[in-house]
Amino acid sequence: MYHKSNSYRIFSFINIMFLLIVALLCVLPLLNLLAISLSGKAAANSGMVSFWPLDFTWTAYTKTFQNGNFLSSIGISVARTVIGTAYSMFIITTSGYALSKDFRGRAPIMWFLVFTMLFGGGLIPSYLVNTGLGLKNNFLVYIIPGAFSCYNMILIMNFFRGIPKALEEAALIDGASFFTVFRKIYLPLSLPGLATVALFIMVGHWNDWFTGILYMADTKNYPLASFLQVIVVQGNQQDLALDPSSAAAMSERTIKAAQVFIGALPILMVYPFLQKYFVKGIVMGAVKE
Repeated sequence: MYHKSNSYRIFSFINIMFLLIVALLCVLPLLNLLAISLSGKAAANSGMVSFWPLDFTWTAYTKTFQNGNFLSSIGISVARTVIGTAYSMFIITTSGYALSKDFRGRAPIMWFLVFTMLFGGGLIPSYLVNTGLGLKNNFLVYIIPGAFSCYNMILIMNFFRGIPKALEEAALIDGASFFTVFRKIYLPLSLPGLATVALFIMVGHWNDWFTGILYMADTKNYPLASFLQVIVVQGNQQDLALDPSSAAAMSERTIKAAQVFIGALPILMVYPFLQKYFVKGIVMGAVKE
């Protein structure tokens, strides 16, 4: 019978403690943010709130959801994330399926795509191109420019290359088209990779604040990340939309905490459902035969 050595037990204990500390470092700031958002003005301004709210109140969340600019920014972020993820997944999966095949000219195409991972034109050329295409003050600027990612495409491509070719050959013999094979065989068998890449894209869309600030002239067209950047980081208090009575009853710090927590909540809710695919998708998609 196998017995674990003392050194193995010590290593396991140290590993568990390390991971526990890392988990606490991730969770405790969110708990502090939640506690501040639910605390009264005096407690929040004095810095007395740690991980439990003082003078409990829902006022910050009530006022936040009464803010039209905040609600519109959430709508823009949701629309951008849903449409952008679907569009990106369509482009990445179709290109990954095509490049998973062996054909003449595949190698130059792959080298060209890999080159774009290492070298980029920079901010000014991309800005000139996007504005020249009419994407200035246009919702499509959130969707089109970043739709294709070579790294994500390679993950999906390696997933597709790991699927037995006999399945595709049998379907083609039975009269299926390449699109049917792609839709009914490759996509269902690649769910871990698809979920992993979709999570990458969703988080990228939800957290991107720079695109909105760079291309949108009106703050009403900002996604949530750009809206929070203007309020929390740049200190623009106009979009807090606090009337005099609310300003006297609550702290700006409480409002900011509520808005930041609401901004982080959707990804926190989605991630547990995709986490089971995450490690498997990264490991399998990174292996090349």
